Amino acid sequence: MGDRSLHDHNTWVFGDVLSKQAARYGDRTWIQMVDGQSLSFRCADEIATQVARFLIDLKVSKGDTIAVFIPNSLEYCYAWFGIARVGAIHVAVNIDYKGVFLTHVLNNSRAKFIMVQAEYLDRIKEVERELEYLEKVLVVGAVENSHGADTQFTFHLFDDYKRYSNERTTIPVSYRDPACVMYTSGTTGPSKGVVMPHAHIYLFGLGTIENMRLTEEDVFYIVLPLFHANGMFMQLYATLIIGAKAVLRGKFSAGRWIHDIAEYDATVTNSLGVVIAFVLSQVPNDLDKRHKLRAIGVAPNPVELDAQLRERFGVRDVFGMYGMTEVNIPLYTQAGIPRPGSCGRVWERYYELQIVDPESDLPVPPNTVGEIVVRPKLPFGFMSEYMNMPEKTVEAWRNFWFHTGDAATMDEQGFVYFVDRIKDCIRRRGENISSFEIERVVGQHPAVAEVAAVAVKSEIRGGEDEVKVVVVLQKNIDFKTLTEYCQQHLPRFAVPRYVEFVESLPKTPTNKIQKNLLRELAITPGTWDRERDGIG
Repeated sequence: MGDRSLHDHNTWVFGDVLSKQAARYGDRTWIQMVDGQSLSFRCADEIATQVARFLIDLKVSKGDTIAVFIPNSLEYCYAWFGIARVGAIHVAVNIDYKGVFLTHVLNNSRAKFIMVQAEYLDRIKEVERELEYLEKVLVVGAVENSHGADTQFTFHLFDDYKRYSNERTTIPVSYRDPACVMYTSGTTGPSKGVVMPHAHIYLFGLGTIENMRLTEEDVFYIVLPLFHANGMFMQLYATLIIGAKAVLRGKFSAGRWIHDIAEYDATVTNSLGVVIAFVLSQVPNDLDKRHKLRAIGVAPNPVELDAQLRERFGVRDVFGMYGMTEVNIPLYTQAGIPRPGSCGRVWERYYELQIVDPESDLPVPPNTVGEIVVRPKLPFGFMSEYMNMPEKTVEAWRNFWFHTGDAATMDEQGFVYFVDRIKDCIRRRGENISSFEIERVVGQHPAVAEVAAVAVKSEIRGGEDEVKVVVVLQKNIDFKTLTEYCQQHLPRFAVPRYVEFVESLPKTPTNKIQKNLLRELAITPGTWDRERDGIG
């Protein structure tokens, strides 16, 4: 982009960017909710200060971690703005979390404070005795009096921020300071909290601006959850940085996708996983080409979906990309140059990337499958560490490269093509799921002796997985009962679709479960399918 100030890393602090854009754009609408609520740049800046002053009054200090357990909404945005302005760290919590998933995030992040949607309070209460650090709960929405009784927590209404002044606070925050913690799937252990400096989250937005050519004239349609980096930073923060308008939907709806895009004059949107597959499964209608959408960012970018997006919706640019919460988005395809199936080429201004042999760490020849490794060119333009997991931080870095655990090839022109995941991770409905955490929950059922969770390829286009658990029983139980137990104790996206009971699990001489063999077997005659049997 021509604006050199975009690349001055000393200005890459969220609160400062918000103030700058409030002064520049004033009462111009920044965020438009599809339910009719809207927020101007100036109002966003003022609310940021009000929430910050409220937090200071609650004894929040710079560097404190504050969990945010709120769905896509203006209140989620207010929480983000205020936390950033006070110099605290926003811990983004998946709204489907409950039980051990929720306990792990809150304990690992050592959050003393949580901002929570009223309807999720019961989930906090259910794990209250396991929470080691949580002290204060800020409730968004109406709360029953019963939630404040017989509890170790102090409850406050989030709306109380409105009583505070919008006179700017003066807490110094640097681009080097941590801004956010987002939890990414564990493979052989619990989920890891990615500590993201202000420079890192800014680069998510700047990558969108530079590579997808976002301008202040664009309207970005956002349906992905804000508790993930794509929705929160690649899309919403990008619109703030460049001064564009964001149209935010509380929850993705395949049936409303093209209607919203047409109604709100959206010009850009991002997809993830099977989102676009669900959109393409809708019955074609006369709005499919009566809109202003010029670009879609997709990950992954299967050849057939790329073609269908261009043909059905007349979209000029389908941007393939690759990234992780840890490493930002180092790969993008280029505007005006279709590259179906590719994640793109390296964003060389800020990142280096190689495809290496996962054993030797030496680069492999072109068009050879290897592991994607990445490193930043700018300090703090990457994750700083895994929250309170130093051993995992060290494990991810080897020979001065971050090892992603993902397999890919790179052609002679430098275009990268994603192949598969090397790590034992399951991806379903846009979520990375830890097999370890599924196994921990299922293994707690008194009828289960051993369990292994593996990925089974989904029949839905988009290159994603379904969850299968292979179980050794110590007591008799039926498939339906075990599935109902999973629905009670696992997030919706992590509930296994497939269940198989076996006499024993295949193991190595050192007693490790050979999940590669289970994945190869996939669906067998003994596999039970909860969707086939009508259990949601």
